[in-house]
Amino acid sequence: MNKINYQKELEHLIDKLPDHHRRLFLHSCCAPCSSYCLEYLRQYFDVTVFYYNPNISFLEEYRHRVEELKRLVSTLNEEAKGSEMLNQIALLEGTYEPEKFFEATKGLEDCPEGGERCFICYELRLREAARLAAEGGYDFFTTTLTISPLKNAQKLNEIGSRLAEEYHVACLPSDFKKKGGYLRSIELSRQYDLYRQDYCGCVFSKRERGGKF
Repeated sequence: MNKINYQKELEHLIDKLPDHHRRLFLHSCCAPCSSYCLEYLRQYFDVTVFYYNPNISFLEEYRHRVEELKRLVSTLNEEAKGSEMLNQIALLEGTYEPEKFFEATKGLEDCPEGGERCFICYELRLREAARLAAEGGYDFFTTTLTISPLKNAQKLNEIGSRLAEEYHVACLPSDFKKKGGYLRSIELSRQYDLYRQDYCGCVFSKRERGGKF
């Protein structure tokens, strides 16, 4: 089966958008991944960033990441003041509920990173994004996760499409790492001096990378 080029699908969708901005509910995993996604998407959408990551096992790490995201959004909004082309970015912080992640992935503690445990984690976060996007009357929802070379963009888009049907809100196709997106996120992280973590956030990922607890 041929893999779908989700970046091309996104570009085709953007070409067909009406002149006025559409509302996008963007799930964010962290500030570095959000940096390029926001730079790109805010040209075409009114963006609300949604920080919801129950996979992050440590409260201190969770708070560090969400504060960095708040700082990034504040900086981008300040830079865009007076622009007729760029609307202000809104930010919504979800509930920190790591117990949901541990419950959903019970029995998969020894699953290699990038496998079934990660797919369950994708759906846990995307499901909450889809639910709130539908409740809020947004035109689309999507996630910054596809910018990472370590995340399965095919699986993320498949899950998003299924949830779109369930919640009756469109999922924006994405593979943000394409066309230099991931490299641009590294440049922006340096520009804004963003904290770049070396693991996804869960205790299993940290353990796999030999991290200290």
